[in-house]
Amino acid sequence: MIFGLILAGGRSRRFGSDKALATLGGVTLLARAHARLTQVCDVVAVSASDTSSVAATARALGSPVLPDPRGSPRGPLSGVLAGLEWAQGKGGGQLITLPCDAPLAPIDLESRLLDAIGDAPASVARTPDGMQPLCAVWRSWMIRPLALALADGLHPPVHQVLSDANAVEVTFQDATAFLNINTLEDLAIAERRLR
Repeated sequence: MIFGLILAGGRSRRFGSDKALATLGGVTLLARAHARLTQVCDVVAVSASDTSSVAATARALGSPVLPDPRGSPRGPLSGVLAGLEWAQGKGGGQLITLPCDAPLAPIDLESRLLDAIGDAPASVARTPDGMQPLCAVWRSWMIRPLALALADGLHPPVHQVLSDANAVEVTFQDATAFLNINTLEDLAIAERRLR
């Protein structure tokens, strides 16, 4: 089985409201990411606070909600760790992660990452602008390195953890496809590109 995780637990400070619930082309960013991952994954979970409005929407989509592990620092790696523990508990050997705020990612993103991972601990997208560390496939045995990286209560950069683990990097030439929606202006750009 292939397991997927939508990272939707961010604070959305620059956006002004919960960006996972913002609409693009009439569909929430969360629902877009969910529809995308369900095409390649057998089960898709959502990384979010258990009591948030995102959690309610995720459950309505039929996805389990995974809060960060207790005591872990805020940040996406804590969400990835929760996702890996969930997938491993269900017998999964790897987990595809996708941030909810990257709705224009290349259509072949997941298939290329899955094809490239081989025996590596992870595979991750890279563009001319740099690594896209949350667009990745993680092996379940990355649980221990992630737990160790988070153990001191600090959240290290995701790209550093992937580099230290010798993750396979998969090159995508179009950096604009990885537009990260952090502001209302970014959302407007995505809306124009979608049209």
